[in-house]
Amino acid sequence: MRTNARLFWAGSVFYLLAAIGYALVGLWEPYDGLATSGPSLGTLKVEIIGTAGLLMLAMMAAFIAFYLGKTHRTQGPVPEDNPLAKISDGDSEIGFFNAWSWWPFFLGLFGAIVFASLAVGWWLFIVGLPLAVIALIGFVFENSRGQHAH
Repeated sequence: MRTNARLFWAGSVFYLLAAIGYALVGLWEPYDGLATSGPSLGTLKVEIIGTAGLLMLAMMAAFIAFYLGKTHRTQGPVPEDNPLAKISDGDSEIGFFNAWSWWPFFLGLFGAIVFASLAVGWWLFIVGLPLAVIALIGFVFENSRGQHAH
């Protein structure tokens, strides 16, 4: 886990440097005065979207690196960090998972339909939302009734 945290910290630094370089390259491009050329800073042209995207990528990598580092300090070394560990060392109960279920498939399908409605039209939202709610309820309560109830 420590190695993963270090990799994400390195990625975060790289993305931050890439964002700075991207912003500087955008500033070197001369401002031509056209209204369609984007925001300007005096006589300099600023490209906001790419810079913001790279900065957010650096922040997300830093969040993951911080979480992994904190988890490593709290939990200690895990079998995955030990090169001499056996497979059975990491063999513990992870949780309960269904052997098979169609609900996640339908939930993803109807969720995709709901989000596609942003591009297609509101009529698709009206069709997809009730189906997504039904799929969500079925997914949540699938172990409360029927063959797999417990």
